[in-house]
Amino acid sequence: MPTNMQGLTNPVDFDRLRRLHAQAVRDSVTLVRRVAPADLPLPTPCEAWTLADLLAHMTAQHHGFAAAARGEGQDPAHWEVRPAGEGAPARYGEAAARVVAAFAAVDTPDRAFALPEFTRARTFPADRAVGFHLIDYVVHSWDVARSLGLPYAPGPELLAVALPIAHAVPTGDARIAPGSPFRPELVPAAGTGPLDRILAALGRSADWRPSDRRSVDGRRPC
Repeated sequence: MPTNMQGLTNPVDFDRLRRLHAQAVRDSVTLVRRVAPADLPLPTPCEAWTLADLLAHMTAQHHGFAAAARGEGQDPAHWEVRPAGEGAPARYGEAAARVVAAFAAVDTPDRAFALPEFTRARTFPADRAVGFHLIDYVVHSWDVARSLGLPYAPGPELLAVALPIAHAVPTGDARIAPGSPFRPELVPAAGTGPLDRILAALGRSADWRPSDRRSVDGRRPC
């Protein structure tokens, strides 16, 4: 998750950021609605995670960020990952609606968000936290779409905001540590579009197919 996004957002742009965040989350809901129970064991671009694992993670993150927006993010119970079952798409939709509503109620881009999964040593201003969540759900929408063999084409305004956030994610040894949310960045092919550049910046290959799945020391780059 990016932890250095100074200057990427401006307080006057906070409403626009939240609008685009809501778009990213709703795009993910549209894709998750296509998930059938038989799809849950499918592999994903997230190493060692099935689609069920990915949906469980995505749902938990919505609950955690919604709690952070309410000033309750320091409680680890809000971030608990629960196994996904046959009702996973419906539960995901409910969690997505909750985080969009919670972000809409934030009164200032400087509101402190406690995000204990990232660090307990500090809090993050609301605009940066919304950016964290936005980039996750652009990428996770692609993950779900790729697992299901469905198209995913975010709007150009959303991609224009997401690309610099993706490039702000720290690189280096942290990307290869166990539990890293992203793998080392890749070099995108010349002339690729912004989505492919976002994916490459976060260590995902736009050419990933289910047959490419690998498990590397239990690391889960999501």
